[in-house]
Amino acid sequence: MFLEVAANLSFSKAAKALYISQPAISRHIHLLEGQYNCALFERKGNSIQLTVIGENIYNYLLEAKEIERKIEYEVSTLKLESEASGKLKLGASTTVSLYIIPGILSSFHQTMPKIDIQVINRNTENILTALLNKHIDVGIVEVENKINMVNYDYFTSDKVIAVCAAKSYLAKKGTLSLEELKKTPVALREIGSGTLTALTRELTRNNISVSSLNAKVRLGGTEALKNFILADLSLGFLPQKAVIKELLNGDLVEVHIENLEIKRDFFFLTRLGENFDLIRKFVRFSQRYIP
Repeated sequence: MFLEVAANLSFSKAAKALYISQPAISRHIHLLEGQYNCALFERKGNSIQLTVIGENIYNYLLEAKEIERKIEYEVSTLKLESEASGKLKLGASTTVSLYIIPGILSSFHQTMPKIDIQVINRNTENILTALLNKHIDVGIVEVENKINMVNYDYFTSDKVIAVCAAKSYLAKKGTLSLEELKKTPVALREIGSGTLTALTRELTRNNISVSSLNAKVRLGGTEALKNFILADLSLGFLPQKAVIKELLNGDLVEVHIENLEIKRDFFFLTRLGENFDLIRKFVRFSQRYIP
């Protein structure tokens, strides 16, 4: 219970996550504080913070959980790899989690069926934070600026392309100049998404800012943006892997933008110094899976 409260800095969120009452959580923390004879949390109005002692206990418990998890995996692997058990938490950007990783997870699970893999779908901006806070073991995102606290292993590449609905007047044009693009109604992803970051980067190289585009709407999530484009007449920038079926079916049409090619590389992100063999095994398996 303490770990859940400390992770969320909220008694109510911890109670909801553990499916127990908030008073039960409070009693547990009170008993724990009595055991250590010190306060573990500071109450400030409706919010709480860990005390210095609480922060130390929290970090020690996280280390203990990590050691326990590695022991479980190492011991089970010594018996037989197919019988190996353990947990692996992945954080992936939308493109990866929806269109790339599902097939890999299915294939990996056939090799090591007792490994419990959890995937959280976040935009690129939030994955690094989750990794550094040890909420996930591996991040899979597009990388623009590398930092020293993280290892980076190349995974795969993808393109971001401009598309419109087959019914849109833009479908007949087929190609737009950069000047025409600035006058064209467009739908964009939310700030923090890898797709928008890639678009912004390439536009900047052509001395165009995203703010100069005629943005009708900003949508959170690839599927939301795709569904909007299907229903609307405007132009949208989407990962190529996300619209393969719609392009083949003729529901969407690619619109080429002169002098604008948006390619992005995805990397596995792991914490510097991380030596958990299960993480290495999954990364190597995934790299071999992608042709």
